[in-house]
Amino acid sequence: MEVLLMALLILLAKIVDVSLGTIRILLLMHGSRFYASFIGFFECLIFIFLLGTVVQHLDNPINLIFYSLGFSLGNYFGSFVEERIAIGHVTLQIISKNYSNYMADELRSKGFGVTIYHGYGKDKTERNLLQVLLKRKNMPDLLELVESIDKESFISIMDTKKIIGGYFCQRPMSSKLNFFRRKVCTPGKMANH
Repeated sequence: MEVLLMALLILLAKIVDVSLGTIRILLLMHGSRFYASFIGFFECLIFIFLLGTVVQHLDNPINLIFYSLGFSLGNYFGSFVEERIAIGHVTLQIISKNYSNYMADELRSKGFGVTIYHGYGKDKTERNLLQVLLKRKNMPDLLELVESIDKESFISIMDTKKIIGGYFCQRPMSSKLNFFRRKVCTPGKMANH
């Protein structure tokens, strides 16, 4: 029984360790050094505990299997958690063959900032490229709106590391409780989180 409890403790600790590592790396990629170093401290403590525990019991293959399983599951849960907290900003480029002007107006009416570029497609017809910069947590709302206007839109999504300047509207959450809250537009400040 004690062997199984130790193996489960190793499994849980490794899941937490690797999940923290995944989130730490993503925070670093988005320029949040302080939070990344804070998480790194706890990640290191857990790793040292695990290393000591596993090395002391190398004769037990169950510990090694649970350690490896914890590593695998930690990657999965770490990416899952990161998707839920949606750190940082993204830039979407949207091309709609027939609805680009209407789509730009709708996106703006919902609080998204849209910049329009003119270009030419493969068939040499003029196309509008809509560029939208937003917080990752707001991306599902934007994608749902784009799909409701034109299911055949071409969408490219890019990670945005840093924003300097600009003009952004603070969008209310999609919750019905925040529906009547006014949008507040402010000049952009340097954002790297």
